[in-house]
Order: sequence, then structure tokens, then C-alpha cells
Amino acid sequence: MSFLEKNKIDNIYGNFDAVLIHEDVLEDKNILKTISKISITKMLIAKSQYSPSHKYDEKINLPIDINELNKKVLELNMKKKFSLNSSIQIKDYILDKNEKKIKKDDLSIVVTEKEIQLIELLFNSKKYLKKNIILKEVWKYASDADTHTVETHIYRLRKKIIDKFQDNNFIINTKSGYII
Repeated sequence: MSFLEKNKIDNIYGNFDAVLIHEDVLEDKNILKTISKISITKMLIAKSQYSPSHKYDEKINLPIDINELNKKVLELNMKKKFSLNSSIQIKDYILDKNEKKIKKDDLSIVVTEKEIQLIELLFNSKKYLKKNIILKEVWKYASDADTHTVETHIYRLRKKIIDKFQDNNFIINTKSGYII
């Protein structure tokens, strides 16, 4: 999908909490293609035991009371927002912020709240971050503070990851700073 297509779809659906899709429109390949590209809550409205091959957040059987439909939309949006905020895919790993763990396959390590904040900051940054920026963002230190807090935390986090996952490249550092 091109940037322009994605931008157009985001502009159309970006202001909505959910999209309701009636089973009758699923025969249209263009509609299916568009539906697959949107990231908001998708609810299939069906009057039968129709079981689609496409992914939806919820299937709702007709008839349904409008108040019940509204309640379902609100519940699904809360669940989706919670899920998006509670776990993050980072490389081959899942950072589960609720369990405070980094998971890969059947393995996991426990991480601290500061490690979670550090990982999120590095992951969300698309460029290398200098030590002073990390200190300011994660520990709220003055940017000119002279401490080894960042190096110590990164060393300990790397050690956990290497010991459990044998991954030497989770956090990369160069003269430009740190990045995931």
C-alpha cells in the first residue's frame, strides 16, 4: 500500500471509533481490501451464522438493540486500547508492560518499570539517542548530570537479554547514542 493510499484511508476512518461491516458487502474484493487496511475496531454485522475468513474484532448477530450495539462498541474500543497500550512488538520480542516481561517464543525475562520506560523510549525513537536525552526522559535528570545511570541500566538489561535469549543486538550503541 502506498503512503497516499494509507493516508487517504486514515483520513476517512481516523475520526471513527469503529466500523460496522454488514456480511453482504464481503463479496466485494475492493471493500475487503480497504477493510483489511484500517486499524480501528471492526465489527461484522451478520444475520446468519456466517463465518468469514477475514479478521474482525467482533461478530454481532442481528437483530440487536442499538443500546446493546453501542455498549459492545465501547467495550471493544476499551479492550483494544488497553491491549495496544499493554504490549509492544519490538523486533522478535513482545514487551508486556502489565506483566513487566519481555517475551520471545516460550522464554521471558522480568523487567523493571525503568527498563520498560527505557525500552519504550529507545524503540519509539527513530534515531540514536544520546545519554543526556535518555537521562532527562526516563529519570528526569538535568541534561548535564554526570552519572552512569544509563550505562548501568543498559548493561543490566543487555545482560538479562543475552543470558536468556542470546541476543547481543537488542540495544545498539554507537558514538551517535543508543537505539533498539
